[in-house]
Amino acid sequence: MDAHTAAARFIDSPALSDGTRRAYRVDVREFCSWLDSRGTALEDVDVRAFVEYASHLGAARPGRRPSRLAPATISRKLAAVRAFLRHALGAARVPDARVAPRRGRRLPETTRSDDLEKELLALEGEGPIPLRNRALVELVYSAGLRSAEAVGLDLADVDFEQTLVHVRHGKGGKERVVPLGEHAAYWVSRYLHEARPALAAGANDALFLSVRGKRLDTSTLRRLAPHPHRLRHAFATHLLEGGADLRTIQELLGHSSLSTTQIYSHVDARHLRKVYDSAHPRS
Repeated sequence: MDAHTAAARFIDSPALSDGTRRAYRVDVREFCSWLDSRGTALEDVDVRAFVEYASHLGAARPGRRPSRLAPATISRKLAAVRAFLRHALGAARVPDARVAPRRGRRLPETTRSDDLEKELLALEGEGPIPLRNRALVELVYSAGLRSAEAVGLDLADVDFEQTLVHVRHGKGGKERVVPLGEHAAYWVSRYLHEARPALAAGANDALFLSVRGKRLDTSTLRRLAPHPHRLRHAFATHLLEGGADLRTIQELLGHSSLSTTQIYSHVDARHLRKVYDSAHPRS
């Protein structure tokens, strides 16, 4: 299979949004040209070739003032190559090596799926508060919510029929819609039926209530998960590892700029629901 022909098919794939297509086009073509310069066929790309390409990207560029690509740029290019290889060769052939360089900006350490499962199990207990806590943390991870977004949710924001969450974010009251994963839907439903009535002290539209029947504040979430942004970071990372493209992650996270989302692509869709269900470990 000719790499450039495969690249053209990938770029023209209806599964890519226009924004993703533009973002990937140059990066994928550069990779194909590098394969040509080595005399490497697309079918022969393996972990070693992928690591060598990452090293090539990280090497100094010649000139009067030698320069290097920024770590975020290298990560973006590698994410594009992974997506291309997944399309051309199949998911089983995508190199699993973690080769992106460290960034100057430090991110929270990614929580692995099995570690996250242990943290969630530790929240279980008797009474309405443990049930509320489990539902809250499940939803934060499942929907990739910011702390303020999670505690700001109202009852009407969770649509169980269409399995969606309506999230308000930013000073302008912007809203995005995020799929509601199966695990989160289960725990939020249990909380609403078994715990929230015992906490409600009156008419309050807030989804998550305190022991006094008031809307939770972000400090409660920080006590349950000392670094709640790690859950949001894990949400993005696990989706990327599962094959979601950066534009989809951008929309799910509510980022206004793709460059903000690219900080999550230290690892490596036409429809949000389809991507979410196939990629998120708790969908």
